[in-house]
Amino acid sequence: MLDPRLLRAFTAIVDAGSFTLAAERLHMTQSTVSQQLARLEDAVGTALIDRAARPVRPTMAGERLLGYAKRLLALQHEAEAALGDPAGTASIRIGLPEDIVSTAMARVFGDFARRHRAIRLDVTAGLSRDLTRRYRAGDFDIVVVKEPEAEPGCRATFPEAMAWFEGADAPGEWPNPIPLVAFPAGGLYREAMFERIENEQRRWYVAFSGSSLHNVLVAVEAGLGLSLLPRSTTAGYRVKPYAAFGVEPAMAVSVYSWESAGPVSELVERMAAVLAARRAPPDAVG
Repeated sequence: MLDPRLLRAFTAIVDAGSFTLAAERLHMTQSTVSQQLARLEDAVGTALIDRAARPVRPTMAGERLLGYAKRLLALQHEAEAALGDPAGTASIRIGLPEDIVSTAMARVFGDFARRHRAIRLDVTAGLSRDLTRRYRAGDFDIVVVKEPEAEPGCRATFPEAMAWFEGADAPGEWPNPIPLVAFPAGGLYREAMFERIENEQRRWYVAFSGSSLHNVLVAVEAGLGLSLLPRSTTAGYRVKPYAAFGVEPAMAVSVYSWESAGPVSELVERMAAVLAARRAPPDAVG
């Protein structure tokens, strides 16, 4: 491997056309520059500089090496700059439900990243129960989850209004059994839906199962069935509350973090402010 110090002396001599000027530019003595060139020539096995020329110029072999030398030195400079820049060298791992990844929350992440260049935010969206399990296993530094009620140790918690929804053009009465639009098995709303319908002594079946909030809302909009959803998620969809089932208990949207100081605590506070500002949409969205 060619020594970058020797390549730097060689390119400086070519660019300056003089050993003396090259030495000045490199802040070395002329003898040191000459020695470094000699060592490089020994390494490649041929003369690289025509010393008899005025100004001095590269030999044919020197011309062939010059382009490679400059590219190698440029790559070395880029590598040193990259290693010397702390951007993204630490991470904060965040887990949260899909509908919490809002424009307002993304702005919080963006502003935090701009002010803390050394920190990389690793964000994962998922179902609350899976997020809770992974948080307890140490996979996340901060987690936002939806749960029946907040557990001890949460940093902040906020009520989330819930309601049953049907398509805006749905018929007045649903058949028995009632078709349901649900999240996959293990989803928090899914089990609450089944429990409520059974309390109503109605039969039911899952007509559609969607892995994302958007898929579930589109299915409800299309009239595939009823679904239990947060009121704050339905804006922009042609759905309306299903009044026959009345009011549902609110869910808790809770924030947990392992650390209570430093950048993590700062980020938790700003995320909590976004959650506090969430509002439910109107009762009917057309």
